[in-house]
Amino acid sequence: MRLDKLLSNMGYGSRKEVRQLLKKGAVRVNTETVKDAALHIDIDKDEVTILGEKVVYKEFIYLMMNKPQGVLSATEDLRDPTVIDLLDAEFRHFEPFPVGRLDKDTEGFLLLTNDGKLAHNLLSPKKGVPKTYFAHVEGIVTEEDVERFEEGVILDDGYETKPGRLAILKSAPVSEIELTITEGKYHQVKRMFEAVGKKVVYLKRLSMGPLTLDEGLGLGAYRELTVEEIALLEELA
Repeated sequence: MRLDKLLSNMGYGSRKEVRQLLKKGAVRVNTETVKDAALHIDIDKDEVTILGEKVVYKEFIYLMMNKPQGVLSATEDLRDPTVIDLLDAEFRHFEPFPVGRLDKDTEGFLLLTNDGKLAHNLLSPKKGVPKTYFAHVEGIVTEEDVERFEEGVILDDGYETKPGRLAILKSAPVSEIELTITEGKYHQVKRMFEAVGKKVVYLKRLSMGPLTLDEGLGLGAYRELTVEEIALLEELA
């Protein structure tokens, strides 16, 4: 990889800005000051530093976010803030995108990455990756609802969902539940409860696949996945 491309990809500026850094002698490769922007770098062997700071190359980034209400699961929007707006510049330059979506008024686990292959695997209907939600539901959720969800329910557009695993945590005055589904239809959790005559008034995603929301993340906060967490996702490929 060209040196200027490497540094630009890692957020050290545009190609033009990187060339200025090179002219100033700010860049060293394997202890030698380098000014040639076209120098080929072996990212597995060469050590590159800028003003003494080691450049660590990443092709992909993987972020876990605790999405707050009022923020869109999108990369850009003209009216409302998006999850990308919550990221620091050091992550935005990788151009990550949300894997799937959470409704504007839904909180919780959201994965952001620039790894298109991994995102495809997580969202592919063939993979059936489970997603678990916690919800407050108006109306008393019953064992009959549990049985209906296990069989799949008919949504307002006639679509029959795949089986969902519903657990009742509290039944009155507002029911508290956990629901695990393997699909991601538009407003699916809300529409499943509407199909049994109830209304979701609060919704939070707790997990996706093998990953569970980090309880240490406040609303709007995020962190990079650990090596172990990334490996768990890659097993789904």
